[in-house]
Amino acid sequence: MTKVATSAANWLKIENGVRGIGMGGSQVASGRGMAGAHYNPASIAFLSGTEVFYSKSNYLADISHNTLAYGTRLSPADYFGLHLFYLHSGDMKVTTEAKPDGTGETFKVTNLSLRLIYGRQLTDRLRIGGALKYIREDIFTAYMHSFVFDLGSNFDTGIYGLILGMSVSNFGPDVQFHGEGLEIVVPDTTSRDGKLSKITKEFSVPLTFRLGLQKDIWGGDDKSTSRLTISADGINPIDYTLYGGLGIEYSWRDMAFIRGGTRLFHDTAGLSVGGGLQIKGIMIDYAFVNYGILKETHQFGISMVF
Repeated sequence: MTKVATSAANWLKIENGVRGIGMGGSQVASGRGMAGAHYNPASIAFLSGTEVFYSKSNYLADISHNTLAYGTRLSPADYFGLHLFYLHSGDMKVTTEAKPDGTGETFKVTNLSLRLIYGRQLTDRLRIGGALKYIREDIFTAYMHSFVFDLGSNFDTGIYGLILGMSVSNFGPDVQFHGEGLEIVVPDTTSRDGKLSKITKEFSVPLTFRLGLQKDIWGGDDKSTSRLTISADGINPIDYTLYGGLGIEYSWRDMAFIRGGTRLFHDTAGLSVGGGLQIKGIMIDYAFVNYGILKETHQFGISMVF
């Protein structure tokens, strides 16, 4: 059983952060800075100063989503960040049983996730992070909102250069829809207000566990040389079967980047490619993903470190 459609707010699993998208979503161990916060909040503990990050994605079926993030180093061991994800469906036709081709009205779906992130470097090899996340989903005149948590860690094992990453995302209570869109008109004899509200069922949010590895095949912290990095993630969401991601990144003097990746045991997402260019603290990234029958997506990102 795939358990598809057994959780609400499925959009919380949409990958963001252009570097990670280009590397097949394998970022729980290899994510760095605000671009990796979606996969592992401990990624913030790699900041050397202050970072501002923005990405825009032309997603499937004319859906678009944007990410805006800010992170800073508070002390030699403490880090703080804000991470906003916003998804917009575009206008869609209102249809009814009597008018399946549309009533002339339109509606839209918007999803929002705002994270407050705290990270800490416990030792020179261990970093941890946590995020309090406010989520909201609006569908026409109905809405759902709640608070959930993310937790993660990044550990340099010291064994053959392997880095181990772990995270748990979207840990929180069940959610339920409310709003005017659920109200129906009834006779005054049934209700004094002349309306009743439908009772919606509660559903869990998509709790997701990630476990990943990263290894530099050559190069490393020396930014004056080339570096080749590989990464792999195992991803186990509560509303899907276990799947994974593999990624590779080549860096030339920490200025030019080429990336590739693939998703394993996933219904639609397949190969991805991407690249980036960093000049004087400004990083520009691009990623392309083939979603099979759902077609391709193009995603862009820019970040500034100062």
